[in-house]
Amino acid sequence: MDRVAGIKREDVRREVSLILEEIVVNDSTPMNLQERESISQEVLDEVFGLGPLEPLLADPSISDILVNTFDKVYVERKGLLEATSVQFRDDAHLMSIIDRIVSAVGRRVDESSPMVDARLPDGSRVNAIIPPLAVDGPCLSIRKFARQPLTAEDLLAGNAFTAPMLELMQGCVRARLNILISGGTGAGKTTLLNVLSSYLSDRERIVTIEDAAELQLHQSHVVRLETRPPNIEGKGAIHQRQLLVNTLRMRPDRIIVGEVRGEEALDMLQAMNTGHDGSITTVHANSPRDALSRLETMVAMSGLNIPDSAVRRQIASAIDLVIQVTRLSDGTRKVTNLAEITGMEGDVVTMQDIFIFRKRGIKENGEVVGNFMPVGIRPKFAERLTVSGINLPGSMFDVPVAGR
Repeated sequence: MDRVAGIKREDVRREVSLILEEIVVNDSTPMNLQERESISQEVLDEVFGLGPLEPLLADPSISDILVNTFDKVYVERKGLLEATSVQFRDDAHLMSIIDRIVSAVGRRVDESSPMVDARLPDGSRVNAIIPPLAVDGPCLSIRKFARQPLTAEDLLAGNAFTAPMLELMQGCVRARLNILISGGTGAGKTTLLNVLSSYLSDRERIVTIEDAAELQLHQSHVVRLETRPPNIEGKGAIHQRQLLVNTLRMRPDRIIVGEVRGEEALDMLQAMNTGHDGSITTVHANSPRDALSRLETMVAMSGLNIPDSAVRRQIASAIDLVIQVTRLSDGTRKVTNLAEITGMEGDVVTMQDIFIFRKRGIKENGEVVGNFMPVGIRPKFAERLTVSGINLPGSMFDVPVAGR
């Protein structure tokens, strides 16, 4: 084993593959060439990979792998779930694969810590939950990363938004507006965040904070921070709030929080209000208005008893643009709202839509019919874009006239 450890992984696979083929050839069981190759590949996947999951991980059309029990594995293709014939031998086999995944990133899962977030080497997000919390046996969820990350052009081609909407979002990033991306689970928030982050300047110092590192930034000056779970004694956990406070001492030009989900929301708002403009984060919510309500709730989790009116003023002052991403019933993902926060009226944060996706109906095949359209309002931050050298044509905000 010491000798194996000192050899490149590809060379080991090649050597083991040759030995396996020799064993299979000498075996008395009648098998054709395809069956021999299949057995060799399965053994290699079991020893060096993630066993039965390897073919699913290699399939570029699959975006999610969902293991409900050892003999029930589902995948998501084009936003729709479908069952597979993939199975593990038993719960112990599935547990060994889960242990292999989480131990590779220095985490653990056992009865004392039965839930864990981890990632694969390519950045794919992994969540595992085991008994006693999972009643029917270990469960594993993998959110795959595309080998070629989706670009703005890919999303345009997929009709996730229109060219004017992309131009506006791109301008907001470059003009250092604070952006909140809102959406449900699997709506495409992280994908859009990756796309928008591609417009950040290569001359800026960018610090990212995530529970499980999955952002794919290609700038040269990026510092990636990741939370840490508690150790076996229940101590040593590092949460997003602690990382965010530390980030403020690291001279960041931009702060990107993968997802705000707790008391760190207060520190994020304060950072946006104290010179760290141009920050981007995501939040789980069903609409732009719900996103602001969730921020209020998360600030309350800090336990500082801040008046609601003060929290709302912080939100109104900190965030400039809310981007709502939605996964529709046909599995497609679209930017359904671009909403500007305009200020306060009394104790209410005021918002106005700039672009919306208007749903018209559903075809017989289940496809959602609708169209993107501006609402006819020029955003108040348009002047900030102009000052930053970003000149957007006023006509892009005009409501299209029927028949033209």
